[in-house]
Amino acid sequence: MNAAAQDRALVVGEALIDEVLRPDGTRERHPGGSPANVAIGLGRLGRSVDLLTWLGDDADGDLVRRHLNDSHVRVLTGDRRATRTPVASATLDASGVASYEFNLEWDLPSTWDEYDGAPLVLHTGSIATVLQPGGTAVERLVARSQAASTITYDPNLRPVLICSPADALPVVDALVRLADVVKVSDEDLAWLHPGVAPAEIAEEWSRSGPALVVVTHGGEGAFASTSAGARLQVSAPPVQVADTVGAGDSFMGGLIDGLWSAGLLGANNRQALADADAATIERVLERCVRIAAITVSRAGANPPTTDELL
Repeated sequence: MNAAAQDRALVVGEALIDEVLRPDGTRERHPGGSPANVAIGLGRLGRSVDLLTWLGDDADGDLVRRHLNDSHVRVLTGDRRATRTPVASATLDASGVASYEFNLEWDLPSTWDEYDGAPLVLHTGSIATVLQPGGTAVERLVARSQAASTITYDPNLRPVLICSPADALPVVDALVRLADVVKVSDEDLAWLHPGVAPAEIAEEWSRSGPALVVVTHGGEGAFASTSAGARLQVSAPPVQVADTVGAGDSFMGGLIDGLWSAGLLGANNRQALADADAATIERVLERCVRIAAITVSRAGANPPTTDELL
């Protein structure tokens, strides 16, 4: 196995252009995409990270690539590319909460360059796992990578792209079973399993495969359930919210980074992750809510650097 690859994270998923309409009528245009934001968060925290995505050879694609490169994310090139770079339109309400519309295609190149061996951790989620034809390719890649890499997953569902929870559940359940770590929002769980307490779902998922399941509750913090039976709750620090764009992605990047620092990533450390004590997980989560709080305190998906955290 390539030693250099083992020191890297591989993020698989969409990178796109976000068009943001603010309550005052102003419109902004900047790079985004949930997995891309996770990769940027990791890059800003000093991690070596690659993004396998689906961009066009156009001005928007060039803008996205420059943005990723500025945060030390290496974009993997492949044998095929999108006909055009995807676009997501986000409308912010008076409290800064975003609702989305999408105009995109999603697939994966069948081969890609500049990669050899297996990453320490593979992360995926969001549109990349549910939109075809790429969703099936992502699940196959995750299944192949499980033996050598920690798998992390954030459903980050976009109901506007999915007909119903019944359509999403088979995909989500399959990836939860493959994952070592799952981060999911309370909003996603309310849509998938209406009327069921998020903690109940997290506990069920943590018995089905993942060593750690984390449910984020926005400004109320996060809840975690481990396969070893630990149950944890951490509070979010108070903050003046500019908007919530990228908050969950920043949390996810912080979660991967924190487990990395604790020596709990990589297939060789799978048992150590399963056996991790509650105090270790709590420290990781407390840092995650700090990272998310910084992100929501400023406009757009703008996760902090290590220096900003210090």
